[in-house]
Amino acid sequence: MEPRRLITGAGVSLHERVVYVTEKNDFSQGSIAGNILGLALPMTLAQLINVLYSIVDRIYIGHIPHTSAEALTGIGLTLPIITVITAFANLFGMGGAPLCSIARGAHEEEKAKKVMGNSFSMLLLTGVVLMFLCLVFKKPLLYMFGASNVTFPYADSYITIYLFGTIFVMISLGMNNFINAQGFGRMGMLTVILGAVTNIILDPLLIFVFHMGVRGAAIATVISQGLSAVWVLKFLTGEKAILTLDRSSMRLSKSLVKEITALGTSGFVMSVTNGAVQIVCNATLSRYGGDLYVGIMTVINSVREIITMPVTGLTSGAQPVISYNYGAGCYDRVKKAIKFMSGSCIIFTCLMWAVLFFAPSFFLGLFTSEPELIQAGVPAMRIYFCGIFMMALQFSGQSTYVALNRARQAVFFSLFRKVIIVIPLTLLFPMINGMGTAGVFWAEPVSNAIGGTASFVTMLITVWPALKDVKDPKKII
Repeated sequence: MEPRRLITGAGVSLHERVVYVTEKNDFSQGSIAGNILGLALPMTLAQLINVLYSIVDRIYIGHIPHTSAEALTGIGLTLPIITVITAFANLFGMGGAPLCSIARGAHEEEKAKKVMGNSFSMLLLTGVVLMFLCLVFKKPLLYMFGASNVTFPYADSYITIYLFGTIFVMISLGMNNFINAQGFGRMGMLTVILGAVTNIILDPLLIFVFHMGVRGAAIATVISQGLSAVWVLKFLTGEKAILTLDRSSMRLSKSLVKEITALGTSGFVMSVTNGAVQIVCNATLSRYGGDLYVGIMTVINSVREIITMPVTGLTSGAQPVISYNYGAGCYDRVKKAIKFMSGSCIIFTCLMWAVLFFAPSFFLGLFTSEPELIQAGVPAMRIYFCGIFMMALQFSGQSTYVALNRARQAVFFSLFRKVIIVIPLTLLFPMINGMGTAGVFWAEPVSNAIGGTASFVTMLITVWPALKDVKDPKKII
């Protein structure tokens, strides 16, 4: 049997396609660290490049002559809407991908294919609904998020154009999970590189050369996400994919949609609650410190995206490995994967804590040249990122729950840290002993300590003892 014909032959069955790729994308074989890093490194690079979509916009906008502070604050006000769109992409993308990996590990290829198709259909449907609703209610939403008469025009110009690319965002972010879930980490990375490089090239041209300002940044983002979406669809409908996207797999199954949604609710809640925290932070900072501190929070959110990117890459790279081995019954390898993922994340975040403490002005300077913003931003950044290694515990525990299809635990700890801890503390701390804006920034490290510890320790207590029944992968495969 010729390997290449197994992939490209028109009459080849799905089972034969999977058999061919098993040697290359079988996570129950080889080094655990090697399997994880093989996915995590390209996915981390993809995460870095993906972050550049919004980061590059903010960097360029933050240096627009005469209006940089107002424009940067305006873009910051749109983040909750963008976060909600990302949340729905996570709901069906991150919800379906682990189920797809578990089905692949158990050699249920037809189910894996249907999971992918149902996820795609839900991404399309929700994308259309979100675009319509956000366009209709954008003005009251932006003012609710803390916009002023000065910053609203910038926020409105950016988000109006961005929303017309909602479908592109849903496809490129949501369906790229299924490229990675099949073991094609490099292809998933190329999806993001294509869009990000396009965005980096178009941003300065449209913003400065054609003098389009924030509208130019939004147009560049929409075009870039569109190219990424086309790339994803071309691969998933092509002959190189293990599982291909076709119309029969897109027919919605109530039971599958329910299962996908249940598991994806964790990532959805994390994104939505991030948006809720951004709203509360912006509104509280606007009350106690004005537009200046909303701008500082915009920069801090940008830095946080950079810092969490490698952690997200590692946990995203570990999830298919954990899910596949769990589906294959290789529980000892599941434990090793969790250990490697958690240890790597903790070490990285400890190093970044030191860098951020000693050089906060460097990161602030990337996004703005306003002396007042930098001066007020240095102490705020040191407070916000204090003990950031505790965040790694939250990510590791959360990713383990998702990878093992433990939807209830994943959802609970998503809600616990953000809704039960961060939001109340953000509202309460500024009123204690005149803390003001500093209280808003202190809410984050306190929530990381409490939420991260609770998530990780509970995972060790509930998941670890359940992974005792070690099976021989050779007997399963």
